[in-house]
Amino acid sequence: MFYFGNKENSVEAGEGAKRKLLGRGGSLMMTEVSFQKDAIGAIHSHPHEQVSYIVQGSFEFNLDGNVQQVVKGDSIYIPSNTMHGVKALEDDSIILDVFTPQREDFL
Repeated sequence: MFYFGNKENSVEAGEGAKRKLLGRGGSLMMTEVSFQKDAIGAIHSHPHEQVSYIVQGSFEFNLDGNVQQVVKGDSIYIPSNTMHGVKALEDDSIILDVFTPQREDFL
């Protein structure tokens, strides 16, 4: 399947954040989340494994209480059922998230 990022619709993912589905199939799903400065991805957990890649900008990333600043080129592995969340430190910060299994709640 092909997904063309400039043709995919974004949905609100919290105040100052938008999520776009970029691909899914089998047990995998990939999304792009764009943040304005100071936007929060609230602390949460889910049964899915996740890898997050910082495409642009920088974030304060909370992984199970371990808070680190991450920047373009950094990535984070999030085991299932692990508390995590982010705060964008710059305008136009972007995270690419990959989940397994797919996040049915995002469809």
